[in-house]
Amino acid sequence: MNLEQLRGFAEVALTGHFTRAAEQLHLAQPSLSRQIATLERDLGVELFHRVRGNVALTSAGERLLPLARRMLADAETARNEMAELAGLQRGRIRLGATPTLCTSLVADVLAEFHERHPGIDIEVMERGSRSLIAALMEGALDLALIVTSVAHGEARAVLDREPILSERLVVVSAANRLDPFPRSDSSQAVTLAELARVPQIAFPENYDLRVAMDTAYRAAGLTPRVAVEGVEMDAALRFAERGIGVAVVPAMVAVDRPKLRSTPLAGAELTRTVSLARRSDMAPTHASAALQAMTREVADRLSAADSATATLVRRVGAVAGSARSGA
Repeated sequence: MNLEQLRGFAEVALTGHFTRAAEQLHLAQPSLSRQIATLERDLGVELFHRVRGNVALTSAGERLLPLARRMLADAETARNEMAELAGLQRGRIRLGATPTLCTSLVADVLAEFHERHPGIDIEVMERGSRSLIAALMEGALDLALIVTSVAHGEARAVLDREPILSERLVVVSAANRLDPFPRSDSSQAVTLAELARVPQIAFPENYDLRVAMDTAYRAAGLTPRVAVEGVEMDAALRFAERGIGVAVVPAMVAVDRPKLRSTPLAGAELTRTVSLARRSDMAPTHASAALQAMTREVADRLSAADSATATLVRRVGAVAGSARSGA
């Protein structure tokens, strides 16, 4: 019995079909059939009922499946730990990030990280901060970039949380249309009252940013004019470019978008903090520690005095120890 046989057995059990399993494993179907036949012969039992091309586990197969999956998981853990000993030549990081961070900070971080460490595979989960925290606690992620804002405060899950950036929110509008907020000083911030009177592009209700804005409007006793509701970030930016309405986005998202005019949103409370989070009971691997260092490096550049985001993004010092964080 070897790992390739167990991997083939587990894939056939998952797909219920030899041909589909062979495709997933990038094997010829006869080769996979021989692997399973050899495994059955070595174990002295039949693992599958075979009926007209479809297969189902026998009672012996059902007993073997959880053991096989455990053995394959242990083998993957062994590979990862040995890769750690080999340094940063190979390995894997499971990174979580919010949608707005994926289109800004994360894109810059991953581009540079891949150049320095091309052998490290990165699996990205794009979710809201609450879902990312849950994934961290379940062990489905090694590291996550989460946000805290006016909408959601401190967390319920115990994590090691390192705030790295404080980011203002900005209002984006079509650069080729009249400014919806005309004023003599283009750097003057837009108030919530001014914003509420202009047609807006609103994100889905479960978006962290949408929750933050709804909370701010309620606190100010305002009801915004909504032109379009429920769109994701890419669509919101495109709609704003076409003049359908304005959108409130994090400052980093609006950088390098010549078709959009960007105006700061007034109110010290309308900012968000970007934090690196991981489980406090799990030591970071060499690869994830390197990714954290790269994230801090990019954050330093984004907040540098000569950067395009200098007035809207501020570097936040590291917080030692575990903190309660959430979104």
